[in-house]
Amino acid sequence: MSENYTPKVPGLTVKSGNPLTTVTDVIIIATSSDAKFSIVSPAMTTAGKVKVRRALLAVGATGKADEVVRIAGHGLSSAAVIVAVGLGSVKDALTPEQLRRAAGNATRSLMGFKKVAIDFPTMSSDQLCAVLEGAALGAYAFSDHKHSTLQKSRSAVSSITVLSSNPKDPATKTALHRARALTHAVVFARDAINTSPLHLPPEVLASRATQLLADTSVTISVLDEKELLAGGYGGIMAVGQGSARPPRLIRMSYQPDGATQHIAIVGKGITFDTGGISLKPPASMHEMKADMSGAAAVIATMRAVADLNLPIAVTAYAACAENMPGGMAQRPGDVISAYGGRTIEVLNTDAEGRLVLADALVRAAQDNPDAVIDIATLTGAAVVALGHRTAGVLGDDSMRNIVVAAAETAGEEFWPMPMPVELRAPLDSLVADIANIGIREGGMLSAAWFLKDFVAKDLPWAHLDIAGPAYNSQAPHGYTHKGGVGFGVRTLVNVLEDFISGVAKI
Repeated sequence: MSENYTPKVPGLTVKSGNPLTTVTDVIIIATSSDAKFSIVSPAMTTAGKVKVRRALLAVGATGKADEVVRIAGHGLSSAAVIVAVGLGSVKDALTPEQLRRAAGNATRSLMGFKKVAIDFPTMSSDQLCAVLEGAALGAYAFSDHKHSTLQKSRSAVSSITVLSSNPKDPATKTALHRARALTHAVVFARDAINTSPLHLPPEVLASRATQLLADTSVTISVLDEKELLAGGYGGIMAVGQGSARPPRLIRMSYQPDGATQHIAIVGKGITFDTGGISLKPPASMHEMKADMSGAAAVIATMRAVADLNLPIAVTAYAACAENMPGGMAQRPGDVISAYGGRTIEVLNTDAEGRLVLADALVRAAQDNPDAVIDIATLTGAAVVALGHRTAGVLGDDSMRNIVVAAAETAGEEFWPMPMPVELRAPLDSLVADIANIGIREGGMLSAAWFLKDFVAKDLPWAHLDIAGPAYNSQAPHGYTHKGGVGFGVRTLVNVLEDFISGVAKI
C-alpha cells in the first residue's frame, strides 16, 4: 500500500434535466407501491413515465420498499441502464433516512458503472443531502489490498448527479457542500476500519490523520511512546506494551474565531485487539481490526467540522494502541496509573479500551470543554443488548438525550441506556482506586461507570458504545456495506450543529 492516503469519494453534483435524456451510464428513478405501482421521479415527463412503468411492470416491479429492479435503457433513455428503487408507500412524507437508504441500495448494486444520475422526490434540502449521502456511501468500495486486475477494473461509481429543479438555489448548494463533507469523512473512517491491521498500526493511523487534516484549519499533534511514558499516560502505555508497534495519542484542535462553545470528543483506537493475555476466542478475531472505529470516527469528524466551517471549538483525542500478548504485555493483576494519577487494577486485559479512554478523558478535561463525548467499540455486552445495528448511549441525562436526538436526524440508531448505581460498587478494588471490570451482567453499563470515574466532576458527558454497528459482518443493506461502517461520524457532526443552533442545551 502507498504511504500516501486519500479517501476515494465519488464526485457529487446537482443539476436540472430530464432523466431520460441525461447523458450518463445509469439513471436511478424512484417507484412507489401506491396506486398498484407508480413512478415518483419528479423530473421525468408523463409520457416517459408511461413507457418506463410498462417496462418495469413487465419484469415484476412492485415499488415496495428496498426493491431494486434493473432494466435496459435502450429505447427508453440515453442511459444504458435504468434502475428503479422502491420507496414503498409515499402517502406520508418521506424521511431523509428513507431516501438515503434507497439511494444507497441503488448505487451499491452498480459496481462497474462510472456515471450515475438520480431522479428522486426531494422536497427539502435535508432530503437532497440525504440522497447525495446515501448514493455516495452506497457506491463505496474498498480495494486497497486487491491485486487482481479484474477486481480493480470493477470499480465503484465515480460520478453521481442528482437532478433538481433548483440546482442554483443557495439551499441546494449548502446541501451539496454538506453531503460532500460528510461522505468524505465517513469514507475515511470506513477505509481505516477495513485496512488490514498489518498495515495500520497506531503510528500509521496517526499518519493518516495528519494527512487527512493537513489542508484544514485543524491543528494536530501526536504523542509517541516516549512522550506518553514521560507524560504519565499509564493506560495507553499498559495496553500497548505487549506489541512491538508502540501506541500513539492523537490530539486535534479546531478553534474558529468567535466560537463561544467548546466540545471535546474522545475515540478508542485499538488498531487490533487480541485481548492480550486474556486472549479472545479465534473465531471472529479478524474483525478486531475494527476496534479503532471510535478513533476513526473522531478523526473523520474533525475533517467534516473543518470542511463545514462550523462555528464551534472542538478538541479531539484518538487514543491508539495495539493490544497484543507479547512478552512485555500487561498481566491480569497488574496495577497501573492512569493519566492524572488514579490507579487501576487490571483484572482482564481484554477490557483494554476503557484504559486508553481513561487517559484521554482526563487529558480532554484539561482543555476546559463545555462537554465531552467519548465513542468506542467498548463492550460485547452492547451487542448482546442491542444487536448489530444499534449503539448504546450512556452518561448524563441531558447529554444522552442530545446524542439520541442528533442520531435520529443523522439516520444512525442509538438507544439510551441507564447507569444503575449498584453497578459501581463491584468496580471497587482491594489494591487500587478502581478495577477495570465489575460483574458480568450489565457489562455495557458497568463499563460506563468505570469511564465516569475519569470524567471531571460536573463536566457534562456522554458515552457512545458502538460495538454493534461499527462493523457490519452481516449482509449489506441500504448504504451500508459489509465491513467498516464509519458509524457515529454523522451523529457527532449533528451534535455539534445542535449546540451551534441552540437545539442542544446543557
